[in-house]
Amino acid sequence: MNRRTYMDGGKAHHRSGTAAALPQAVCTLGTAPHRLPVLGHALALRNSPLEFLASLPKHGDLVAIGLGPSTAYVTCDPELSHLVLRDSTAFDKGGPLIEQAAKILGDGLATCPRQAHRRQRRLIQPAFVAERIAEYAQAMPSSIAAVMGSWRDGQVIDALQAMTDIASRVTAHTIFSAVPERTMDEFGECITITFDGFYKQMTSPLPFLKRLPTPANKRYMQARSRMDQIVSDTITQYRNSKNAPHGDLLSMLLAAHDGQGDTLSEQEVHDQVITFFIGGIETAASLLAWALHLLGRHPHIRQRLHSEVDEVLDGNPASWDDIPRLGLTTRILTETMRLYPPGPLFTRVTTAETELGGHTFPAGTDIVYSAYIVHHLPEIYPSPHLFDPDRWLPGTPPPPRGAYIPFGGGARKCIGDSFAMAEATLALSTIAARFDLEPDPRVLVKPMVRTTLRPDLLPMRLHARTPRRP
Repeated sequence: MNRRTYMDGGKAHHRSGTAAALPQAVCTLGTAPHRLPVLGHALALRNSPLEFLASLPKHGDLVAIGLGPSTAYVTCDPELSHLVLRDSTAFDKGGPLIEQAAKILGDGLATCPRQAHRRQRRLIQPAFVAERIAEYAQAMPSSIAAVMGSWRDGQVIDALQAMTDIASRVTAHTIFSAVPERTMDEFGECITITFDGFYKQMTSPLPFLKRLPTPANKRYMQARSRMDQIVSDTITQYRNSKNAPHGDLLSMLLAAHDGQGDTLSEQEVHDQVITFFIGGIETAASLLAWALHLLGRHPHIRQRLHSEVDEVLDGNPASWDDIPRLGLTTRILTETMRLYPPGPLFTRVTTAETELGGHTFPAGTDIVYSAYIVHHLPEIYPSPHLFDPDRWLPGTPPPPRGAYIPFGGGARKCIGDSFAMAEATLALSTIAARFDLEPDPRVLVKPMVRTTLRPDLLPMRLHARTPRRP
């Protein structure tokens, strides 16, 4: 529990998950040191982003940092993060990260301004209700099995690439069930190149550097262009298909309406497809890769997982109906996202003069919230760097609001959170039922921020296993 004290009119407010709203309180406002002229803290964000983020809470609850020559304010307190996420009117999508993401995602659900978001969410929400997630989940086991089918006892695999392959297949079959596999492979390659360049573009301190015709910038632009073309061609194909609907997400987007004649435009459908495809692959692949890494380093938890999947699955692939009984699997994934949230930081922008934490900011101020920061606060999570899935046992008091935000929060919370968790639960439990993955002790796995938080290198040796009957 966070136990900072705030002053309001001479009265101290004890911080807890149910503390008084902070616009009437005063939080500490600090400044990150070592800001460079023109560059700000761009080099720290590019070269050691997690270390930089972790250092900020000691400077205050709201900390000013330099994003190039401009200033942004980072919320280092869960309640402040909660307020930013809850009030999408005052804190709209914007800032350097969202502006850069919009170049790829357009005005999709993750990047569009609030005014467009409410309408889009209303039209798209039926595609993500529980009944639809259950239907999507029916296709997940075959996608997982297709990747695992080539695995052999004793083989060393690139676990990150393998999890990306699984996520790509699941997402492709969910969104584009009628698209040829070779096209999806090309699309996946474009996504990889795009994400390699995305974070570098976002943290570039000088705008002209993004436009230089360097080999990296050229690859980035070409991949973005080809990705857009594949999506546009696919939408045209679906609209002209005599066999439509296909029962996948794209078909639902093309048929979406609100009962009063309002539908998604061609461009909106395009932007949603890009958003869901990239989000679906990157989030699930990163989550699964980190979960395998953590289990590799904690064999006692891995043994507990094997016991659970042996009892629940009995050697069979996991299905949607198995998820409620895979409690430890779910807790492992929940704890993995605490340690390594898929999106370590995001930006918002104030739409008018706004008070936050007792301080007033003018319209157009960039606000940064970071799941990585609040997920590692020791006053909320004792031994915050310890992998402990039992933090999430049933009956354990939940963290304060704003202290666990791997999928964001408020009206802009990720619409695909249930989809991602279902996919990851089915994949991790199915893998654990058939294989024990051993890490390479010679390899030091390092976090790599490429918008999502991924391991840089994750070789693991496969050991085939037979279920142990209870």
